[in-house]
Amino acid sequence: MAWRAQLSKNLKELRVLICQTSPASAEARAFVEKNYKDLKTLNPKLPILIRESRGIEPQLWARYDFGIEKGVRLHGMNESQISKALEDLVKAGEGLKA
Repeated sequence: MAWRAQLSKNLKELRVLICQTSPASAEARAFVEKNYKDLKTLNPKLPILIRESRGIEPQLWARYDFGIEKGVRLHGMNESQISKALEDLVKAGEGLKA
């Protein structure tokens, strides 16, 4: 999982949107609880924002250079699928570098 240390090289910001109580956000909440510390330790200067809002669909957003953003809906994904979606967003940032 060497890609986890590449977040700060390929992304300018990472946002996770979740509902605090909905079953649809349960896997995304579990992913944040299990992985936030590790991701932040490997990428201490990268803003990793957790945005909680009642009734919101769970989403993962990456902001790259030049204000380019890409998002992924997390509804129905398990933790390993969420991890894969994050990895794909990180790898997508490699091609967007100036």
